[in-house]
Amino acid sequence: MTTPPAAGPPAPLFGAADIRRLAAEVDIRPTKTLGQNFVIDGNTIRRIVAAAHLGPAETVLEVGPGLGSLTLGLLDAAERVVAVEIDPVLAGKLPETIARWRPERAAALDVVLEDALRVTSLPHAPTSLVANLPYNVAVPVVLNLLERFPSLTHGLVMVQDEVADRLAAPPGSRTYGVPSVKAAWYSGMTKAGVIGMNVFWPAPKIASGLVRFTRREPPATTATREQVFAVIDAAFAQRRKTLRAALAGWAGSPVLAEQALRAAGVDPTARGEVLDITAFARIAEARVDAPGAAPTH
Repeated sequence: MTTPPAAGPPAPLFGAADIRRLAAEVDIRPTKTLGQNFVIDGNTIRRIVAAAHLGPAETVLEVGPGLGSLTLGLLDAAERVVAVEIDPVLAGKLPETIARWRPERAAALDVVLEDALRVTSLPHAPTSLVANLPYNVAVPVVLNLLERFPSLTHGLVMVQDEVADRLAAPPGSRTYGVPSVKAAWYSGMTKAGVIGMNVFWPAPKIASGLVRFTRREPPATTATREQVFAVIDAAFAQRRKTLRAALAGWAGSPVLAEQALRAAGVDPTARGEVLDITAFARIAEARVDAPGAAPTH
């Protein structure tokens, strides 16, 4: 077992010059394709780590560690960090960087060269997810990791600010949609702050948002997650339509959709944006349990 260092003066974290020097050492220029925006401010890293509410015995899953800005802060706070990195150059550089900046913590880092959308196993079961996620894949990454790794009990992710608003949105709000409902299947999500653009290299064109989550049990239902998610997708594919109309294709006809909605105790003239995850689970269950119902996927 590795143990985080005892409390004392804050250990050094990367500044802008450190990040640019590390990038130059491996001839890396941040790419938009991989959503690479490296944090260049140590105080921002400390803020993220503090907001993650990590315990000293935790194993943290970090996605997209890049040059290691956040990794250093996580190793200062948790027992172990498992970092999933898709870029082979960055994945190869990270252990060397940690050995240089935190030699006493180098053994507490595992680097997995993998796409976070496809990773199915890790060397240690993570208890927390803390990550600066690429903007273009943030929602599917979060949902995939929550599905794949039930050991994740809580976490904090930094995403594009409007994505943060969607993930944490309650039913009935303007930003409530598919990400909000699907995330609620796994956890309760809340907005935990906003991070400005100037603490990144390169600076993005929009602010970032912090989203904190705590895992909870999915709604009690005989429907599968896939069946519930199929209802969610159908309901929001035609957001402005009533549920009777929006779910007609999913159910087989408007009449069958109305039957499922009424069996679930949902007004057929309502819209999906007012329903919580429990209501969507009831609709899926009502369709599954309907006499002669065709399988839903």
